[in-house]
Amino acid sequence: MAGISPAAGPRDDGRRRGIKVGLSTASVYPQNTEAAFRYAAELGYDGVELMVWAEPASQSITTVRGYAREYAVPVLAVHAPCLLISQRVWGADPVSKLERSVRTAEALGADTVVVHPPFRWQRRYSEGFADQVTELEESSSVAVAVENMFPMRADRLFARRARDIQRLERRGGPGLSLTAFSPTYDPTDTGFRHYTLDLSHTATAGTDPLALAERMGPGLVHLHLADGRGAAHDEHLVPGEGTQPCAQVCAALVRDDFTGHAVAEINTQEARTTVARAAMLERTLAFARTHLNPAITSRPDPSPIETR
Repeated sequence: MAGISPAAGPRDDGRRRGIKVGLSTASVYPQNTEAAFRYAAELGYDGVELMVWAEPASQSITTVRGYAREYAVPVLAVHAPCLLISQRVWGADPVSKLERSVRTAEALGADTVVVHPPFRWQRRYSEGFADQVTELEESSSVAVAVENMFPMRADRLFARRARDIQRLERRGGPGLSLTAFSPTYDPTDTGFRHYTLDLSHTATAGTDPLALAERMGPGLVHLHLADGRGAAHDEHLVPGEGTQPCAQVCAALVRDDFTGHAVAEINTQEARTTVARAAMLERTLAFARTHLNPAITSRPDPSPIETR
């Protein structure tokens, strides 16, 4: 990917005065962690959220530090390896993995760890989760921001044909909902000091994100900026391309003097070229700058990312 000229560097235009906008390394999948740092530098993101998963580079503090130095892009947050696909990353014990995520954030200079509520089958982890989050935050300056998730709608989950799904949608109603999370997919039901609000997850859950943000209150310190249309699966669309009130959520954060980070967490897997992926990431950044930093002008004439 081509570099941008030093004169137009993303950290020289004063945008750090507003809400910082980061790029989740998951947003460039199937490209790798280093590619995410390159996109962030070229497009003008303020930093990255490191998704820790099977890629060895994402698990290495030394490697990630090297990327941060090389591309002059800081790590704003660390996403703990709590996805279904990362259940064996850093071992099988979720208690030790959450602690390691916090220590990794400390080592990388990040101030937030994003974590999902425990799965129902993680009984020991679930029983001690709230206490562990409290203890970790008491021993560290890192915020452990618990993320809202979503139920699985069983009627759509088991509908195998497109016309069956369409029939269910015409019939209306959410159908039978099953939650894989304990005690629920809504972390405000338990109550934590810090939260992550994910706007793709609210779409899938059928949750009002403005009401959820209000329940999170001053504990809302991290935003996953994305969109969704309310499909039975997690979509992570470019903000503005779904049904979520993304602009209104951003406006509410600005009004409430939000001091956390907004992180683009979108799905670009269908992008066939780096140019197409960069365009999706740039649209997301433009949306964030417009609605989160309305008084700060964007960088003129951004350099395009080119295929190598």
